[in-house]
Amino acid sequence: MRILLLGASGLLGHNVLKQLLQFNHSVVVLIRHSNAIHLETSHPYETLVGSLLDYHTLAKAAAGCDAIVNCAGTTDMALLHYEDYLPVNSHLCDHLLQISRDLNIRTLIHVSTANTIGYGTPQSLADESVPMQPPFCQSFYALSKQEGEQKILQAATLHPDNHFIVVNPGFMVGDYDIKPSSGKLLITGYRKPLMAVPKGGKSFIHVADAATAICNAIYHGINGQRYLLTGKNMTLKAFYELQAQTMGYQQKCLTLPSWLVRFAGKLGDLLRTLGIKTQLSTRNVNQLLVCEYYSAQKAQSDLLMPSTPIATAIQDFWKYQNEKF
Repeated sequence: MRILLLGASGLLGHNVLKQLLQFNHSVVVLIRHSNAIHLETSHPYETLVGSLLDYHTLAKAAAGCDAIVNCAGTTDMALLHYEDYLPVNSHLCDHLLQISRDLNIRTLIHVSTANTIGYGTPQSLADESVPMQPPFCQSFYALSKQEGEQKILQAATLHPDNHFIVVNPGFMVGDYDIKPSSGKLLITGYRKPLMAVPKGGKSFIHVADAATAICNAIYHGINGQRYLLTGKNMTLKAFYELQAQTMGYQQKCLTLPSWLVRFAGKLGDLLRTLGIKTQLSTRNVNQLLVCEYYSAQKAQSDLLMPSTPIATAIQDFWKYQNEKF
């Protein structure tokens, strides 16, 4: 198939591009800068430079394509306003749906986030049917992603013969973390003898597993369905302990009192009212106090998603970082 891939310059996008090429797809990537891709491959792909927010640029990139995979997203938690997230996380979906109609592209895989889905408990893991829960209902990022995915799902309902699928990844770890993005979590605690973390946790997944599910979704899955791409449900403390064990160093990890975490959030609120960009805010730190418990059973069944140990994901992250430099 000929596939348009958006968001190829990010952690997930690099892994999706790598696997699409390995599957011998013909891939077109639309990127803002010509040097944004850091993938060594013998498989050729077509690169177009331009804004994915421009309809005519998108239409040119999508011409002749059989499918669109949208990994693009605005994830910066320091942005001050909800409107800052909408162009990529929501308005882009309008363009993609219009292009799918204009160019008769009936396959669209859209990447959202697990946080548009409620997070469950250890005794009752959340599946795709659970509605979004606080504190993510106050997250500008999660709300903007929810707005985007609802547009895709509504279009799927109106056009049952299409193959429009939404995937909802958890916290992805692995190689090709260029910036790094999620890898900042690993770097923050690496080889520190003492580490203090909030009491919350996430559902960690090797990014390559998520990429496999996304590539498989081009052929598999059901129109109008969401699929949680999640893995090992762990507290942040347990994650840092696993990193220390995996990378061979000693670390004592403490859990911060929740009142202190919330106090830091209030300080961040004050800075943000002064127009200072910071990830610290009440709406952001509250998310760090929640343990996220998700089930990936549906994606494992319908999208044939593998389940790589998180220790391997940690090793792959650091191997790539060391090779990069």
